[in-house]
Amino acid sequence: MTHAQMVERAIAWLRTYGCDVVLSEQACISGEIPDAIGWKGSCHSVLVECKVSRSDFLIDREKPFRREPESALGCERFYFTPRGMISIAELPAGWGLLEIWGRKIQVVQPSNRKLRTTAGFRHEMNMLLASLRRVEVRIEPQTITDFLKWKNRMATYNGGVLPEGVEPTEAEPNHFLENRPTDI
Repeated sequence: MTHAQMVERAIAWLRTYGCDVVLSEQACISGEIPDAIGWKGSCHSVLVECKVSRSDFLIDREKPFRREPESALGCERFYFTPRGMISIAELPAGWGLLEIWGRKIQVVQPSNRKLRTTAGFRHEMNMLLASLRRVEVRIEPQTITDFLKWKNRMATYNGGVLPEGVEPTEAEPNHFLENRPTDI
């Protein structure tokens, strides 16, 4: 399995794990470029690092944000590897292990759920904002705000009524808008 294929599988796994927002291979100011990271509920983030070879895993352990995990991303952190490539004993403190077993992804070791620090939270916000800016540049001359108001424009063009089958924005399920304490 190639690294790109593993990243695609990690993205799919994050969605089944409950992450509604998922990014892959986006840089943040700390220099960390997670293979896949997702968010679910109360700003809870889940990082997945895909490793297709043992040497790649060993090199990854030497990166600054691995050696100083207080600056790293992810409330939960997982390595995702082919079956049997690394042992649980080799994992950094608190990290989980996902393994690909044929077509299935197996949680071999769950992650601690409270690994992210305030610095890690700031780095995640930086990455999210940088990603939003990339979107805004690509949709110019429209702004993100205008882009998100597409339903308003549809209603305007349709005589003040949304087309059949299109729900009003306020009726869309979006648990990120629920008032819950933030998990930093």
